[in-house]
Amino acid sequence: MEACNIVERELDVVLAKFGAINDHARRVLLDIVDHILSLKKQFEDAPTNHELTPEQINILKQAINKVRETVQLFLTDHRVSHNSVSKVGKAIDRNFVSDFASTSREDVFLGPDKVQLLNQVICQHFYRQGMLDIAEELAKEAGLKAEEDNKEPFSELNRILDCLKAQDLGPALDWACAHRENLLAKNSSLEFKLHRLRFVGLIKEGPSRQAEAVQYARTHFPQFVQRHDKEIQSLMGTLLFLPQGIRRSPYNHLLDPNLWVEICDVFTRDACMLLGLSVDSPLSIKIDLGPECTYHSVFACPILRQQCSESNPPLRLVCGHVISRDALNKLSSGNKVKCPYCPVEMSTADARHVYF
Repeated sequence: MEACNIVERELDVVLAKFGAINDHARRVLLDIVDHILSLKKQFEDAPTNHELTPEQINILKQAINKVRETVQLFLTDHRVSHNSVSKVGKAIDRNFVSDFASTSREDVFLGPDKVQLLNQVICQHFYRQGMLDIAEELAKEAGLKAEEDNKEPFSELNRILDCLKAQDLGPALDWACAHRENLLAKNSSLEFKLHRLRFVGLIKEGPSRQAEAVQYARTHFPQFVQRHDKEIQSLMGTLLFLPQGIRRSPYNHLLDPNLWVEICDVFTRDACMLLGLSVDSPLSIKIDLGPECTYHSVFACPILRQQCSESNPPLRLVCGHVISRDALNKLSSGNKVKCPYCPVEMSTADARHVYF
């Protein structure tokens, strides 16, 4: 806990410094912009053939010099701020140990306790996917204690999701009403979007359901006016186009089938949020990343402040810090180099190419 407090104090210093720099920059820039706009207005008001007097030329030179000095001042402040940022990294390095080798050690899951923990994770994964029979069989074979509290939330969520996929809003609305206070505390819009879909479903059936749609709006929408007033106004506008059908109206986007896909995603996200779970099962992320979880990182050298490239690749030092090859060459003395972030000294030949 003390390690976290140390890093947090360093981070507070950085945030305070950036805040001060930002406030100062805003004031200075506003003054310069006002001064330049004033000069521009004077030139615009001057006669067409007016020639600048020596005094006016001097004022322009002073304005140009002021802009240059300000830019140079901002660059200096920016460089100084990076010293504070680097201190946060150093504080993390000093107070936390990174044991990346643990991800590939064969003894990670050795022992009955660790095997049981792994089986519990796999079992929970099957519960999350709605594969209750497989989860229960695994729990039985692995000797896991079957607890209804573990599987009941997932059973309910999967049941509601199946109903939403079949465009049945009833179970989801009941769940949202039951958890209204918690959802509002999390600034969720789930319940409103469910009522919006129910209202659109009534409108879609034409003038015969107009009275029912109006009554539904009066009953359910007032509680959402403060947060969704514009959307509610749009929904009320659909009533004007009932005779001709909203498919041929400016509100035809409300019939987009993707709204049903969206409500499934919103329900999954908010339900997992209330349960304190990630949206995706950790096991599925580890096993099948998929294209949406594939990233191509770009590394910027913390010393030279420039992106690395094939001719200037990132290099990992013995201590674990990463800098660019150009930075390594600039910092090296003969075949020795001292890490710019920690007191470790090493041979330049020990640096290893890092691939992102």
